[in-house]
Amino acid sequence: MKKDFSRATLCVQGGWTPKNGEPRVLPIYQSTTFKYDTSEQMAKLFDLEESGYFYTRLQNPTNDAVASKIAALEGGVGAMLTSSGQAANFYAIFNICEAGDHFVCSSTIYGGTYNLFGVTLKKLGVECTFVNPDDSEEEISKAFRPNTKALFGETISNPSIDVLDIEKFARIAHKHGVPLIVDNTFATPINCRPFEWGADIVTHSTTKYMDGHATCVGGAIVDSGNFDWEAHADKFPGLTLPDESYHGLTYTKAFGKMAYITKATAQLMRDLGSIQSPQNAFLLNLGLETLHLRVPRHCQNAQKVAEYLEANKKVAWVNYCGLKSSKYYDLAQKYLPNGSCGVIAFGLKGKREDAIKFMDSLKLACIVTHVADARTCVLHPASHTHRQLTDEQLIEAGVAPDLIRLSVGIEDVNDIIADIEQALSKI
Repeated sequence: MKKDFSRATLCVQGGWTPKNGEPRVLPIYQSTTFKYDTSEQMAKLFDLEESGYFYTRLQNPTNDAVASKIAALEGGVGAMLTSSGQAANFYAIFNICEAGDHFVCSSTIYGGTYNLFGVTLKKLGVECTFVNPDDSEEEISKAFRPNTKALFGETISNPSIDVLDIEKFARIAHKHGVPLIVDNTFATPINCRPFEWGADIVTHSTTKYMDGHATCVGGAIVDSGNFDWEAHADKFPGLTLPDESYHGLTYTKAFGKMAYITKATAQLMRDLGSIQSPQNAFLLNLGLETLHLRVPRHCQNAQKVAEYLEANKKVAWVNYCGLKSSKYYDLAQKYLPNGSCGVIAFGLKGKREDAIKFMDSLKLACIVTHVADARTCVLHPASHTHRQLTDEQLIEAGVAPDLIRLSVGIEDVNDIIADIEQALSKI
């Protein structure tokens, strides 16, 4: 499929181009293994001398078609599906970091990612320094060390709904000779393509808007192919020096712009195996086919709900970058001119018990440990997704104790607002 097709067309037809007599709809290749006629053919696949399929842990035709669609949507050279968004972020960092290395990360990120980076990766010998993304370039640069290998941030932070200044972060990363990795889950490539603003690698929790229906947990890593690993060869020996596990193959020399994503697949997925099942990839693809239709509806509904909340006397504050009162309004106009996402952060006047009573009183919106699907849902991060963080870490991550995360769905917006109104009347 041509790369110059619009994102809407890529959503519907990207990734799978059937030949004469083949299925019009992407098939589910529900097989762990693939047959070859000779031992030599199989050997070449294991040595990465030829491309093909031999074991689904590394590659599968269904998964590859969906990964190709996501890569096209983001404007990247290649992508890899993972079993979850957490796995995608882990692989994105671990693909270029090893014990003794360090990376820098925005502090306003999803609580699970914060814990992965700040606690679990530390046990593997990889240290992370969290920075305030709104600080100056000079201040953020102070966090970099000689062994720093990456800078990480979220386009729209979960759950604080802050907007990342991608160009600023890209300048900082490239000044220090490292790639910028951006989690683009909430914006999706429909509303923002971080590569166009200088990011080098993009990750997704496909569980959210890409799937769109809360059916499958999954993730993806997309490589822009733009970062020059050879120019910083001493920082990235895993890519620029021979890999003993592949008979001395050097990824940058053998695969060029595909070096990063090939290493992630051939080495990390081979050894750690956090694959997405072909069945889940098939369902993800169904979600992707309507992504360009659903995302605008999410944004339109969320804008109206945010305006309603901002005008309500029982609401203490609202953070939604579509509101002119938002400190991120100007950044949103720059990076997200067509809309941001359907997620709103807000707080109620009163005590924590009032927030709980409000959520318990909702009828259309459900309390679930999820976000960004077709149905409106609500969560209290300090009690749920971020409860593993201390009060100090909550504040650092931009999560106020009274923060309510409202994920506005694609139902009739008047019904959503009516549900919020009746719940607010109970407090």
